[in-house]
Amino acid sequence: MKIFKGEFSEKLDLLIAPQIKAGFPSPAQDYMRESIDFNRDFIRHPEATFYGRVDGDSMEGAGICDGDIAVIDRSVEAQNGDIVVGYVNGEFTIKFLDLKHKADGYIELRPANKKYDPIRIDEYDEFEVWGVVVWTIKKWH
Repeated sequence: MKIFKGEFSEKLDLLIAPQIKAGFPSPAQDYMRESIDFNRDFIRHPEATFYGRVDGDSMEGAGICDGDIAVIDRSVEAQNGDIVVGYVNGEFTIKFLDLKHKADGYIELRPANKKYDPIRIDEYDEFEVWGVVVWTIKKWH
């Protein structure tokens, strides 16, 4: 995973349609009337927010695919079941945080692809929850 700092000092307006139906289509709007500011509406903590480009298929079952961009907030406290970016023994990885075995002296980072085993983290590992994934950006085309 490659991680980089975002630039959030400028307004980034994107036009949006007021409503997009996922069922039976409705008549199209002739023009867009609303806009969102990506930085204002999606980034809560600019000073602690980074982007990471996903490399690999271990999180495909969670809808996070190779090449997607993860928006990572380092100020969010990770909870059991969160998708996190972990720094494990010198490498970054994106996985579900599993704290169920913390009382037994270890935790796990769980993939969302059955081809991969969980990563067991114990006291001998160099480990840090580097940040919590708060959004993903996907390229469809």
